[in-house]
Order: sequence, then structure tokens, then C-alpha cells
Amino acid sequence: MTSDRTDRDAIRELVDAWAHCADRRLHSEQAALLTPDGTVEVYPGNPEQTVPTQRLQGHAELAKAFEVLDSYDVTTHFNGQSTITVDGDAATGESYCLAHHLWTENGERMLLVLSIRYLDRFVRTGGGWRFAERKLVTDWIDKRPSTAG
Repeated sequence: MTSDRTDRDAIRELVDAWAHCADRRLHSEQAALLTPDGTVEVYPGNPEQTVPTQRLQGHAELAKAFEVLDSYDVTTHFNGQSTITVDGDAATGESYCLAHHLWTENGERMLLVLSIRYLDRFVRTGGGWRFAERKLVTDWIDKRPSTAG
């Protein structure tokens, strides 16, 4: 049995792998970070007060949905603080992410920043820790013209 610290570190690596796969457009690899029947639900605010605007399940459906990122020139998902509670072969967590999206619209460079909180359920599998469920909660959005530096 591994220690809680080792498990939390492995889960944090899983959270970071999600962001890496998103930014590198590794759709199938990103989907494989979930269990085969894993789900992703998208909420425009507090999930306790709303229903998800989108619910995705299974690797094929998730990989296809991740293709939406292909519409951006570049993205950067910057992970912040996280809390992880391990209970044997299961865990829960909350992690913060600032997701930056750049694209050109009508000849103008645009920037979209989303402040995201992920509410997660994790399970230990034969292949390591995987997401069983990700609830993506958007706390705020900032969309504006952007200039190249």
C-alpha cells in the first residue's frame, strides 16, 4: 500500500497530465486519463445549484468532445492549488485552473480566460490513478482583444 503523500502526488500528476494533453491536443490520451466509463460534466457555476450544460461519458465520446480545442490557435491551462483526500483506492479532490485560449476572430487576436474549478472523483486502477468523474465548474470568464507581446 502506498502512502497518502505518494497517492496525492500521483493524483496531482494526473491533474497536470490532463492540462498537458489539452494543450498539446492529445485527445485520445486525455480521454484515457478517465476510467472507461468515466464522466465529465460541465457547469456554468455552482454544481449544487444548476444542472450540467454538458455531460460526456466514455473514452470515444470524450476524445471527440476534446476536439473543440482544435479551434484555438493555442491554449495554456495553468493549474493552481488543489486539495486531495485519499481513502484507500478512491479519492476526491478540488483543483483550480486558469485556462487561456488564443485565436483570431475577424482579423483580431482574441483571448479567452476561464477560471475553472474541477471537482473530481478518482479511483486507483491497475494502470494507476484515473478520473472516475470530473465536474468542470466555470467561476468566471474574461474575453477580450489581445496583443502579441
